[in-house]
Amino acid sequence: MATRIDLNADMGEGFGVYTMGHDEALLETVTSANVACGFHAGDPKIMHRLVTLAAAKGVNLGAHPGFDDLAGFGRRRIEMSLDEIEYLVAYQIGALAAMAAYGGIRLGHVKAHGALNNIAAENLEVALAIGRAIKTVDANLIYVVLSGSEMERAGKKLGLATAREGFCDRLYEDDGNLTPRRIAGAVISDPELAAQRAVQMALAGEVVSRSGQRIRRQVETICIHGDAPTAVAVARAVRRRLQESAVEVVALTGMGLG
Repeated sequence: MATRIDLNADMGEGFGVYTMGHDEALLETVTSANVACGFHAGDPKIMHRLVTLAAAKGVNLGAHPGFDDLAGFGRRRIEMSLDEIEYLVAYQIGALAAMAAYGGIRLGHVKAHGALNNIAAENLEVALAIGRAIKTVDANLIYVVLSGSEMERAGKKLGLATAREGFCDRLYEDDGNLTPRRIAGAVISDPELAAQRAVQMALAGEVVSRSGQRIRRQVETICIHGDAPTAVAVARAVRRRLQESAVEVVALTGMGLG
């Protein structure tokens, strides 16, 4: 199975005077940062700060576009046409790409956020709309996709480099999709349990569903949710356990994905 893995975390998810997450501490551990682009969270100053920090730490920078839903943190499903979704994503990629110039770096990947990501995992047309936005803005960007989902199929169909993602701090359903957050236990806060699941993804190529079913899933990147109270402890435990298991932790842009 995978002997090289990227660790990614969602960052920059405050807004104005409101802060969220543990960005600086996470940048000491993860190899890729998914930065909110101002719609579900984030603003120009926060994006600029994250770009500067990521550049200083040598962390791969990616756009984290979501629905225009500050109040719901991008976790509410919004009915939109495929064109609207495509342009929504392109707009947000462009915003972060512009801020990246201040750090003298380029974006490496795109990962959809929250409800947009969940819809795209099950709806090929939505997944293709996201992919078209990526390809139009910069065809060299890596499309981060839920492993085994419609997003993975969309990336291949469009000829984009894809990184299949696993979630060590989330439960899965038997169909391979994430357990909805409204269900108790959907978010895993125990660092050692999250680390165990990360190693299982990397070395066994499988995730375990809520019912205990083992599902085959290949992953190149593993997500730690940056807004969780235990995010830093989870990230440190995951990286330590992966390295103890002879899995090299590297950034997406250094993996030669195609």
